[in-house]
Amino acid sequence: MRRQAASCVDGKERPVAVDTTDTSDTSAPGGTDASARPAPEVRRLDRVIIRFAGDSGDGMQLTGDRFTSETASFGNDLATLPNFPAEIRAPAGTLPGVSSFQLHFADHDILTPGDAPDVLVAMNPAALRANLGDLRRGAEIIVDSDEFTGRALTKAGWAASPLEDGSLAAYAVHPVPLTTLTVEALKGFGLTRKEAERSKNMFALGLLSWLYHRPTEGTEAFLRRKFGKRPHIAEANVAAFRAGWNFGETTEDFAVSYEVAPAAEAFPAGTYRNISGNLALSYGLIAASRQADLPLYLGSYPITPASDILHELSRHKNFGVRTFQAEDEIAAIGAALGAAFGGALAVTTTSGPGVALKSETIGLAVSLELPLLVVDIQRGGPSTGLPTKTEQADLLQAMYGRNGEAPVPVVAPQTPADCFAAALDAARIALTYRTPVFLLSDGYLAGGSEPWRVPGIEELPDLRVEFATGPNHTLADGTEVFRPYKRDPRTLARPWAVPGTPGLEHRIGGIEKQDGTGNISYDPANHDLMVRTRQAKIDGIAVPGLTVDDPDHARTLVLGWGSTYGPITAAVRRLRAAGEPVARAHLRHLNPFPANLGAVLARYDKVIVPEMNLGQLAGLLRARYLVDAESYSQVDGTPFKVERLVTVLKEAVHAR
Repeated sequence: MRRQAASCVDGKERPVAVDTTDTSDTSAPGGTDASARPAPEVRRLDRVIIRFAGDSGDGMQLTGDRFTSETASFGNDLATLPNFPAEIRAPAGTLPGVSSFQLHFADHDILTPGDAPDVLVAMNPAALRANLGDLRRGAEIIVDSDEFTGRALTKAGWAASPLEDGSLAAYAVHPVPLTTLTVEALKGFGLTRKEAERSKNMFALGLLSWLYHRPTEGTEAFLRRKFGKRPHIAEANVAAFRAGWNFGETTEDFAVSYEVAPAAEAFPAGTYRNISGNLALSYGLIAASRQADLPLYLGSYPITPASDILHELSRHKNFGVRTFQAEDEIAAIGAALGAAFGGALAVTTTSGPGVALKSETIGLAVSLELPLLVVDIQRGGPSTGLPTKTEQADLLQAMYGRNGEAPVPVVAPQTPADCFAAALDAARIALTYRTPVFLLSDGYLAGGSEPWRVPGIEELPDLRVEFATGPNHTLADGTEVFRPYKRDPRTLARPWAVPGTPGLEHRIGGIEKQDGTGNISYDPANHDLMVRTRQAKIDGIAVPGLTVDDPDHARTLVLGWGSTYGPITAAVRRLRAAGEPVARAHLRHLNPFPANLGAVLARYDKVIVPEMNLGQLAGLLRARYLVDAESYSQVDGTPFKVERLVTVLKEAVHAR
């Protein structure tokens, strides 16, 4: 996981422009000499927030992803926020059909995708209307002026064109006929107008690549790979991309371009790549299986926003990964639990609605005491809820969403890159203690991305396990037998016996087992013992103590978990820069809690818990530690905005 120390002096994530002139780079992609006008002024910024927005069919996610990849290769620190509609194909030109991709990149260490975009690229009136309220005053707006027709304006809810009625006077608006220019650039490719129009996102990408001095070679190579079986289409997209770059170089509408220097001081030495949360989690699962020397088995059923993990793991059969797309969620976890019984590192991936269906089998895994990773990429609920929006509302479901006393460890990553380390940690707990483990990510982490330092093999934990190979107990008469529930005195884990091993036959199933023998038991005293033993096993899991960031000996502690890490840390930085003493801590392990959590909470007069739910962690803290934890909650399907958190936390610090 990368270093999270700030490098900006005032602790604020705010663009700082320095007017300079730089005429060193005037060549267009492909070596075209673009010297039709004097080189534009180049302004250097310390950070920029860009949002691409358009119809769900306009390729905004691809456009944002390519801009992000080139930004990562350039060496900037970055954070992204994809946002797309739940409908597979919402009506074109309507507000529900708007898809967007936000990228925050900087020359220093940053923590969030940013609050208010500095630049909005809007491919139609609906995209402009849906995102206009998020922009800061003075932000730049680049719109496809070809799309601002009467019919399109009506569908988006505009009574008149905002490009003409003065309503955008607070912004720097650049109307660009993206569609016309793209079609003109692709005249020689023999495409229909509709086919040519599909490349306008590449024209826009080329324009933004010029405007912010992004590398171009990677995107051209990507397009040729992506459309390798259709080279004609590949070259058309490359041509559109170059046309956008050249338009920026030659048009009079953009008198200034911008540079954001690499974040050279933000990262320790190492090999880096841009990575999303779901990709990092997938790699973490593969690394865990290799470090455990076990085959990786995924039993899954597609569900947003977890499906990417199934897609990614299916590509890695060379690492001993086997993926099974089941007919439903119940079959998926049943297959995964069977794989765990058979000696694999078993995983099932889902979101909140799928967890509800899997709950009985999770309880069975608790009873059987087998290692199983339950990966929940949380989204808004209840029921189907908000499939493409983020939330942290499954914490209590993970803690208690099963019948009977069925305790399960809960681990939560804090950033997209941290999903790799969290997957390894969850696997460690599952394999060491023979228990199902919840890994609680969410949609914000799953789709968001940031730079990730690729660790060396020597940095990864040794997760190898020993299977039972023979008798482990001697009866009073000297007979040696195998007892499937004879426990390791240190971990309380039972033996892991692979089916087919001679002499290790034992019962499985959901009915309560007798301590030691594993025989079916209805004895009240035995049930009491087994319930308390399973709870003691979870309570005894070794987790690191909670680290508190408190350089000023503050009286107020801000405590978070999961994906609130970025907004909370950024808000605390700003408060400290303004002279407000605030302490910060973040929980990775939610069950069991770190052993020192109670002592930490007792040190502070106020404990504020920001969550993307209605206060689930705050409620757990009140019940467990009898502290008056104050909840600040948000359930609108979006991550916390730093500026809002700053205001809330400042008010809490000064409240009596």
